Amino acid sequence: MTSPLTPANALMLTVPPLLWAGNAVVGRVVSTMVPPITLNFLRWLIALLLLLPLAWPVFRRGSGLWSHWRRFALLGLLGIGVYNALQYLALHSSTPINVTLVGSSMPVWMLLIGWMFFGARVTGRQVGGAAFSIAGVLLVLSRGEWQHLLALRLVPGDLFMILATIAWSVYSWLLAQPRDPPEIRRDWSAFLMAQVAFGLLWSGMFAAAEWQLLQPPPVQWRWPLVAALLYVATGPALIAFRCWGTGVQRVGPSIASFFNNLTPLFAALLSSAFLGEAPHWYHGLAFVLIVGGIVLSSRR
Repeated sequence: MTSPLTPANALMLTVPPLLWAGNAVVGRVVSTMVPPITLNFLRWLIALLLLLPLAWPVFRRGSGLWSHWRRFALLGLLGIGVYNALQYLALHSSTPINVTLVGSSMPVWMLLIGWMFFGARVTGRQVGGAAFSIAGVLLVLSRGEWQHLLALRLVPGDLFMILATIAWSVYSWLLAQPRDPPEIRRDWSAFLMAQVAFGLLWSGMFAAAEWQLLQPPPVQWRWPLVAALLYVATGPALIAFRCWGTGVQRVGPSIASFFNNLTPLFAALLSSAFLGEAPHWYHGLAFVLIVGGIVLSSRR
């Protein structure tokens, strides 16, 4: 049974898109320093090392990790191995505006997958909320001038982001299924470690395939890359995943998905801050539309 969208739950679900917006900016900056799938592997390797002091008991014999390994292997594959690798790959081969536009389809995929595979009922309020939310995203991407959207062209990287969005939607619905051992479900660090452990294995295999098949240039180990790795391993990985998992369990995947559309708005504001530009009128209107979609979809 899900909880209402209280201010505490709303704040919990606002933290991930803010951190993921920074992740998109950082991922684009370091795209020439490290191959995309290798970046994902290094990110989660650092995250595992940071989690280890808190969640090492999850690896003990008799832990629920081993009795439920198939579930955690699937969560690690979708949420850590597939989604993050495809996202970095999309940022490497497509423009940030295209990637953000494709990612704004998250509420639609979340509602569709929930209805098709998890028996979720789609209400008119949720459809209306999705329309409001996506309109806000399109307003940011068009910079208030709709003809800019007509100039967009899809490239292979956009297909990677579509697949990533679908994977994240399935991952979020699986999070909402209460099938985890109680001792792991109650401890956020253990619950995240159970996913990271298997996700790191998937990421390692994908990175090995990247080096074997694509033979990318060597990693450019410089301080900007080290700082970027520390950020993406702590903020967008540990903190964001912890907040997203808790938020999804509280309010359900359908409502939580609308908060994902705050990511492009935060990304636009962060880009403006780095470029020294002031926010524009359409940022404020987009915020009203996105929040309006969240409120409309969450009303009971």
